[in-house]
Amino acid sequence: MSTPRFLTVVLDVDSTLSAVEGIDWLAERRGGETASFVRRLTADAMSGRQALQDVYELRLERIAPALEDVRALSDAYRANVASGADTAIARLRRSGVRVIAISGGLRQAIMPLCRALSFVDEDVFAVNLQWDAKGRYAGFDRASPLVSQDGKAAVLRCLVLPRPILAVGDGSTDLAMKAGAAADTFAAYTEFVNRPLVAAAADHVLTSFDELLTFVLPPLE
Repeated sequence: MSTPRFLTVVLDVDSTLSAVEGIDWLAERRGGETASFVRRLTADAMSGRQALQDVYELRLERIAPALEDVRALSDAYRANVASGADTAIARLRRSGVRVIAISGGLRQAIMPLCRALSFVDEDVFAVNLQWDAKGRYAGFDRASPLVSQDGKAAVLRCLVLPRPILAVGDGSTDLAMKAGAAADTFAAYTEFVNRPLVAAAADHVLTSFDELLTFVLPPLE
């Protein structure tokens, strides 16, 4: 069995574990100006042109996602899971690698996907939404560090995880885990979206979960 290069792998969810960018997907359900407004803010935040905390509330307030919207998003995540993700994650775990998910996305939508990939709830970190008794949008967990640009790094630093740690994702908030020294290495994941500013600053670029598996578990010579 190969000796892992990393003892922990931290995975983003949107545009990494799944092809879906959740907040943009929800905005598309509203259509028109809402969809274009939210897509622009997401692109700016994920490319590092704007801090996540400056757009997080703006996007959610514009969309006001109802409970039924988030349930539909959950189905979309699972229908668009990255090819080979389940096999790669299972192989990493069998090799003794700790695998966790950290996302600035919506926990209620993300959890069914992560559970299908055999994550325990305690290994998934995301932002809780709130609804009223009729399922209408009523806000989000403003205390979550994951609504800010350096939130993933802050969460990772609070966890006691075996090192070295590899962070994998498509956006600037994923890159921040390496920049903030919470992770030892950052790999930009470009299968679904390639953000040039993020890829240029990455230690490594991955285009599939097969490549991730080979990167973490190099073949025996």
